[in-house]
Amino acid sequence: MPERDIAAVVAAMDARFVRMPPDRTAQRLFLETYRRTTLAVGKAILDAQFEDPEWVERWDVVFADLYLAALDGDLARSVKAVPRPWRLAFDAPASLPALRHVLLGINAHINYDLPQALLAVITDEEFADPVVVGRRARDHERIDGVLSGRVAAEDDELGAVSTLTMVDRLLQPLNRLSSKRFLREARQKVWHNTVELQRARLAGESVYAARLAELEVLSAARIVDLLAPGQVLVRLAVAGFGVTLPPAVEA
Repeated sequence: MPERDIAAVVAAMDARFVRMPPDRTAQRLFLETYRRTTLAVGKAILDAQFEDPEWVERWDVVFADLYLAALDGDLARSVKAVPRPWRLAFDAPASLPALRHVLLGINAHINYDLPQALLAVITDEEFADPVVVGRRARDHERIDGVLSGRVAAEDDELGAVSTLTMVDRLLQPLNRLSSKRFLREARQKVWHNTVELQRARLAGESVYAARLAELEVLSAARIVDLLAPGQVLVRLAVAGFGVTLPPAVEA
């Protein structure tokens, strides 16, 4: 078992919620959403839905810690401690609909943090072993099922804390389908980006830092897209979800 488990992550989230200023409505909303999702992953682990449950739990802890580190940096008003995608998400106008705030957080976390989290729990030796990589990839895909199963419930949770227009209500079924497509499509791109970062890691620290900086720029640009007016999920359904690192430029 990992030194820190999902129960410890949930406790850490609860601690942030308690000390978070009441006026941080959007950040509290995302934290509550993430907490429920983390509990769902924990239940899936207990229900033996993964080939390597210990690895999934270790990954989940690392993944959550990246978000909590960004949140702590924002709460401390430390601009340098907050990656650009998260800074844009945290600074979004409080007047935006609840769904928009959650989408901002999800995009920052999946597009920018998830490849880093996967890379942290898959060694270079494991990347060289097709059997192990296959097992990791399949468990990565199984997370889609867990998260997709939460879409309708989270949509209802958001509807309970925000005012939906008639257009919003008419678009709810499409939003749910778009959310599931986002999870599937973005995570496929995440695996590609993880492989690109792993190749950069093999090439050296400076190469890796440069590739990670590319991913940060791409992920921040997607947050900017989400901040534009209009029905976000409908627009993204046309333009596509997630971000993709281009092939590395040979020196």
